[in-house]
Amino acid sequence: MTDGKRRRGLAAASALLGGVLVLSACSGGGDDSASGDSGKGDSQAQVDEAAAKKSSEAQIKITPKDGSNNASINNSAAVTVAKGTLTEVKMTTADGTAVAGEISADKKSWKPSTQLERATTYKLSATAEDSAGLAAHENASFTTVAPDNSFIGTFTPDDGTTVGVGMPVSINFDKAITNKAAVQKGITVSTTSGQEVVCHWFNANRMDCRPDEYWQEGSTVTLKLALDGVEGAEGVVGVQQKTVTFKIGRNQVTYVDAKTKQMKVTQDGKTVRTIPISAGAPENKTYEGQMVISEKFKETRMNGATVGFTDDDGKGEYDIKDVPHAMRLSTSGTFIHGNYWGAKSIFGSVNTSHGCVGLSDAKGANDPSTPGAWFYDNSIIGDVVVVQNTGDKTIAPDNGLNGWNMSWEQWKAGSAV
Repeated sequence: MTDGKRRRGLAAASALLGGVLVLSACSGGGDDSASGDSGKGDSQAQVDEAAAKKSSEAQIKITPKDGSNNASINNSAAVTVAKGTLTEVKMTTADGTAVAGEISADKKSWKPSTQLERATTYKLSATAEDSAGLAAHENASFTTVAPDNSFIGTFTPDDGTTVGVGMPVSINFDKAITNKAAVQKGITVSTTSGQEVVCHWFNANRMDCRPDEYWQEGSTVTLKLALDGVEGAEGVVGVQQKTVTFKIGRNQVTYVDAKTKQMKVTQDGKTVRTIPISAGAPENKTYEGQMVISEKFKETRMNGATVGFTDDDGKGEYDIKDVPHAMRLSTSGTFIHGNYWGAKSIFGSVNTSHGCVGLSDAKGANDPSTPGAWFYDNSIIGDVVVVQNTGDKTIAPDNGLNGWNMSWEQWKAGSAV
C-alpha cells in the first residue's frame, strides 16, 4: 500500500469512529467541522437554557423520599408543591390497588384519606402546573414499616366511652419496651379535673396511668399517643398517633364484706343499697383489695378447669354454661356475678364459692328484680369493688386493672420519667 492510500484509509476510519461518537452523545446535534466552527449548532448551555424556558416552575415534594423503607404509616405520602398548584395525585399499592386521598382547597398539598398499612409498598405519582400552565411531574415509591420493626399499644378504655371512677388508662404493647422513658414521654394523660396523672410500668409490655385518688366524677380524661417514630427498643419504632377521650361517670364504689356477707353499694359516698352475698369458701377465699370491673357479660360460661379447679379426671370442679350477670374483677378469674343454682338461704349467711362474689339471681338473666340483675344494670366498666375481711391476701396490682392497691409512692416509683 502506498502512503497516499494509507492516509486515505485512516481518514475514512476516523470519520466512521467520529460518527459513532456523535450517535452516542446525549446532546449531540452539531456536526462540528475539523476547523472548530461552533456556529453550526447550539452549545450545551444554549440547549439547557432553551429547555429551561419550556419547563414548569412548579416544585413538587413527596414525603418520604423515593426508595424509603420503614416509612411511617401516619405521616407518609404527603405531597406539597411550591410555585404552582397540584392538578392530580395518584397513589396505589404495589399491586395497583388505589389509595384514596384529597387535594387541599388551595391545591398546595395532598394526603391520603386513611392510615396506611404496615409492611406495604406504595407508589405515588403527582402532577402540578405553574402560573403559565406548564406541567411538572414527580414520582416516588416507598415501603412502610414492617410489624417486626414496629410496636403498637392496645389501650383501654375506648374512645368516647363513659367509665367508673376507678378505670385506669391501661396500655399493653405488642413488643417488649426497653426504652421506657422515650415511650412514656410520647404518651400523655390529662384530665379536666386537674388531677396529677402518673404512669406506672408493671413490666416491659404494660403501662397503666392513674391519679392519686379515684377520678373525679363528671370529668373528661384525654389520652394522647404520639409514638410515631419513637424507638421503643433497638430497631423497633412506634406507629401510633392518636387522641382518645373518655368521660368519668358517677362515683360508685361497692364494699363487699366477706365476714358479714353483705355488700354495700355507695354513690357519692352515700349507701344506695345493701345486698346479701356469698363470697369464697374458707378453702377458696376471695382476694381482698380494691378491684375494678373490667368486663361485663349478661351470661357467660364458667369452667373450673380454666382457673385450676379440677377433679381427679382433669375436668373442672364446676362447669356452668349460663352464669348470669357476670362482671370481671381480675385477669385470673375473679368475678362478681349472679348465682341461680345456690339455695337462696346462703346469701348473707355462708360463703360457698370458689373465690367469686355471688349474688342471688335467676336462670336466664331475665328477671330484673333479682339482686344480681340490679347490680349488673347499675354498674359500668371502671366501677370499684372493694373486697374486705376474706382472710386472703390482697390482689396483685397487675391482676386486672387493680393498681389502686399500690400506695401513691409505690405507683410513682414505677414511672420511667
